[in-house]
Amino acid sequence: MLSGIFPPLPTPFKEDGALDLEALRANVEQLNPTGLTGYLALGSNSEAVHVTPDEASQVYATVCTAAAPDKIVIGGTGQFSTQATIEMTKRAAEAGCAAALIITPFYYKNSMTAEALRAHYHAIADVSPIPVMIYNVPANTGFNIAPNIVADIAQHPNVIGMKDSAGDINQLAEAVRLTRNRQVDKETSFRVFSGNYGAMLPGLTFGIVGAILAVANIAPNECVSIFNLFKQGQIEEAGELHLRLLPAARGVTSKFGVPGLKAAMNLLGYHGGWPRLPLLPLGASQRAEIEKILKEAELLP
Repeated sequence: MLSGIFPPLPTPFKEDGALDLEALRANVEQLNPTGLTGYLALGSNSEAVHVTPDEASQVYATVCTAAAPDKIVIGGTGQFSTQATIEMTKRAAEAGCAAALIITPFYYKNSMTAEALRAHYHAIADVSPIPVMIYNVPANTGFNIAPNIVADIAQHPNVIGMKDSAGDINQLAEAVRLTRNRQVDKETSFRVFSGNYGAMLPGLTFGIVGAILAVANIAPNECVSIFNLFKQGQIEEAGELHLRLLPAARGVTSKFGVPGLKAAMNLLGYHGGWPRLPLLPLGASQRAEIEKILKEAELLP
């Protein structure tokens, strides 16, 4: 059952831009004892667009090898073309990833009709050795996939779910409504995840199955607690914890982005490492603000 909380793991780089696989391995091992369901390797917060195909294979393999046996690893495999995405998805499968998260193609966004999107995802799902998930992140792509198109694509038996990072509660609810009767197998329905922290708790009320969140890298236990408290009917407690983490979630996403997430990880004893150009590390004043946010969220003493 694919549900619960996943962090999109940042990819640590050294100051000279080299990939730091030992740091990545250490982060996964540090997160293993938490209640996270698993990990997303090479999502948006992983700087997936900054690695080569060979580096991607190394990242997938490192995460899959370091992950505890009970953790599910999803590989972000979306590329600009369908063929390149197929090749990257096969790399993820060979490394041991259990599913592929595929960003909507966006470079020729004006041509991305329902027919084109269906052809793209179905062509990948036809040959993918692992299940496929749709990834909608309009803040990065400038393109938003409508729920009715998601429902159409979801008819393919190897398309099992989606991550919606739009942060639009109505859109998230509509995606659940239109896909809830799509059975992946006898026991599992189409799985809708929120990629937006603010939409997670409201989304649980109408049927999302979990969330893939940047803030789960720095507050894994807290994010899992929100999910579990909701499932146990302790809605008020879940809401209080949700509100406490909200500024931190914003700080490592919309406010400071990937460099902010890496700075926060460094402050909390993880290996955030350096961002890779053209992203720049935070300046001193921004790091001080991140530190203040973490203290207010009770994540940093």
